[in-house]
Amino acid sequence: MIAAATILFAFPLGFFLRNRLSAYVAYIAIFAYCFTFQTLYLLRAWVGDSHQAFPADPETLPLGYLGVTAGIYAVGFLLVTIGHRVGAKRRTRAVDLDPVT
Repeated sequence: MIAAATILFAFPLGFFLRNRLSAYVAYIAIFAYCFTFQTLYLLRAWVGDSHQAFPADPETLPLGYLGVTAGIYAVGFLLVTIGHRVGAKRRTRAVDLDPVT
């Protein structure tokens, strides 16, 4: 879910919002909502005896889950930055309407 949200929202936020900080904050808000919902969904499956996302032992830290979500989070920030650069270049492109004489 967070991977889909990152793909759908990160680049367009950077591209369409002029202020990069606003794009980052919007991405953080979208990611936080999706991360919370995804974690709840996976936690419910873990309580139902599924050990695909979290280890069976409750004392063991789910470092694999942490690594994957942190990687997706970093890729999202990279996409916001790339989107902002592409959008800034597109907005600052000047058009010369005077004919060359």
